[in-house]
Amino acid sequence: MTPGSNIPLPAARVTVEVTAPVALDVSGLLLTADGKVRSDDDFVFYNQPSAPGVTHRAGAIEVDTGAVPDGVEKVVVTASPDEAGRGFAGAEPTATIRDADGGAVLATFTPPALGSETALVVVEIYRRGGAWKARAVGQGYANGLAGIATDFGVTVEEPTTQAGTPAAPTAPASTPAVGTPAAAAGSSGAGSAVTEPAAAAPPPPPFPAPAAPAFPAAPPAPFTSTAPPPAPAPFTPSAPPSPPPPPPAGAVPAGFPPPWAGGAPAPAPAGPPAASFPPPTAASPAAGRINLDKGRVSLSKNQSVSLVKGGRPLLSTVRMGLGWEPARRGRSIDLDASVIAYGPRRDHRDSCYFGRLRILGDAVRHAGDNLTGRGSGDDESITVDLGRVPADVTSLVFTVNSFSGQKFTQVAKAYCRLLDDASGEELVRFDLTNSEAQTGVVMCKLVRQPTGEWEMTAIGQYVKARTVRGMVDHGAATL
Repeated sequence: MTPGSNIPLPAARVTVEVTAPVALDVSGLLLTADGKVRSDDDFVFYNQPSAPGVTHRAGAIEVDTGAVPDGVEKVVVTASPDEAGRGFAGAEPTATIRDADGGAVLATFTPPALGSETALVVVEIYRRGGAWKARAVGQGYANGLAGIATDFGVTVEEPTTQAGTPAAPTAPASTPAVGTPAAAAGSSGAGSAVTEPAAAAPPPPPFPAPAAPAFPAAPPAPFTSTAPPPAPAPFTPSAPPSPPPPPPAGAVPAGFPPPWAGGAPAPAPAGPPAASFPPPTAASPAAGRINLDKGRVSLSKNQSVSLVKGGRPLLSTVRMGLGWEPARRGRSIDLDASVIAYGPRRDHRDSCYFGRLRILGDAVRHAGDNLTGRGSGDDESITVDLGRVPADVTSLVFTVNSFSGQKFTQVAKAYCRLLDDASGEELVRFDLTNSEAQTGVVMCKLVRQPTGEWEMTAIGQYVKARTVRGMVDHGAATL
């Protein structure tokens, strides 16, 4: 989904999960037609986990639309980092809307790049014409969850003076950072099922307006024509580059079969013969190859992104962060992230994992083992200096294994993300939306192209393997 877009909900009970590389506090607010809660009881969070039709469950909000009271027009789902004062910069969240009964994914939404916003209205579940819909919002606030709560009418305890008396009332802490107030966000965007008029904005609060926001001003009012507004342009898969002309003799990069030689294989490397694998499964028609010209990219299975920007190499050193959470609170999950290096004939060259933290002359470095999956941020990370990867290594496959033998159905919110190691900027993200009862998963691969650039492809293939040694053949089969 894109900001402002909406979809009809085919299920009466839905769950909204919000994930990010940092630990989040996820909350829900039940709002009436004027965009306010009826009372503080309509604020659902970890210390007040339920209200009529709305339940807080392990970092997600579950909405039973059939049980939501008649006077409630929408349920707003919010998120904020649980570290006080921390913003969303470099840690953009992703919302996944699921059928609460069957678990099927109905939609996902990742807001555009954020800055110092410390809280976010992510999505809303709302009534329209007797039916229920979901809308992507992505409205940021500069003053945390208390700012959102105050904006929607929840009573936030006021600070006291040193003498213990209440301080003088002040303007609410909330400063909308991006977009229009959630209560007034009624226009449809890309992917909308129906173009709807904007809802009336709530009356102004009885206190002075806050200072000018520290973020971009709200966009102008939507065009009032009867025609629906144009949908924002989606990422368009770029056409694969044309094969380069034959270079002069001796100019072929080592380890690459020349593309003009009719697919003739490169000379076999020294050592035992490579195993024979079936050809990899072709990508679906929806899969495509995109680049980073438009900024951060969220990948689907089999989709690829070229690590170039403006036609020139973007990165020299990248960090692959992999993360997960125990599906059951309080239970440790010991997963291990690894990277397997292959030559041009899918022959195994080396593996980097918790028992071998540096390979390929330190071009690939593992940050160390995480035995529980607890804590905020990436659980394990692997840094790759692309410029130092030997020429005869053409592919790097990233995997995650359950060393203790627990199945991935006991793991929640598994993801991988690629970052610019120099700036820490997140460039590419791939979230696994469904789990399978297996002990290993091939997350993604980095493949060097004949032009010398690198390309990342999301895979998300579950396999039976508890160690990186058991993943070698599975990784080769994806190449």
